[in-house]
Amino acid sequence: MGERAALRVAVAVLGAGACYCLWRLAAGGRRGQRAAAGAARGPPSDNSPLASTHTMDADALQKLIHLLQATDDPLIQEQALITLSNSAAFSVNQDIIRNLDGLSIIGRMLSDCVPKVKEKALNALNNLSMNIKNQEEIQVYITQVCRSIESAPLNSELQLAGLRLLTNMSVTSDYHHKMINSIPCFLHLLSEGTERTQIQVLKVLVNLSANPAMTRHLLRAQVVLEAAFLGERYSFLCNWNITKTSAPVELVPVELVSSIQC
Repeated sequence: MGERAALRVAVAVLGAGACYCLWRLAAGGRRGQRAAAGAARGPPSDNSPLASTHTMDADALQKLIHLLQATDDPLIQEQALITLSNSAAFSVNQDIIRNLDGLSIIGRMLSDCVPKVKEKALNALNNLSMNIKNQEEIQVYITQVCRSIESAPLNSELQLAGLRLLTNMSVTSDYHHKMINSIPCFLHLLSEGTERTQIQVLKVLVNLSANPAMTRHLLRAQVVLEAAFLGERYSFLCNWNITKTSAPVELVPVELVSSIQC
């Protein structure tokens, strides 16, 4: 218990230092320079105006990363990831965390069985993905992120965190091919999710649709979904009519292709 309490104190101290650095930067008059998220923003840049000398130094970040790697306490992991996520809002720290092998250590947290830890890891990777060099390393987790989105409870914070990361990773077409198998899931979320979920998944779909190579995959997924919907509707009508009458029932299926608006 004493060691665990000491670790939590260490996280709190590092977190307080990060918050102080963030306050110093905000007080320095750098308001209004946030990059727009998702499809609305341009490609991530290594020359973000948010870079500042008032950020966590490499030594503090290294201790935080080592702490994340060493502990199995979900509460400590969560707090460490929150601090790393906040510090990753600055381009200087994005490079430092990458050079300290922080991306792979954070990436391992995606396999954690605690949803909150996984969510905070996705948030940290989301901020780190504003850097093109970081994207080259983060892209190895795209398939895993897609699986997390599909398995997460509908409209959950975990699902939204995964969609936010995919939004940044789909700004360029470099990694679109890794998301092809999840397009049906995205379309399902677009129709079944809440407004927050719909907006976030729509950003991903808009980014994918900007790539001509993705057009056939998007259309194919739409056809499959419409076929599934019509199949369920056809089955329901058949079952309903069978219970109402003993006479043979002939239903004419709707032609699927004619319903697609290109």
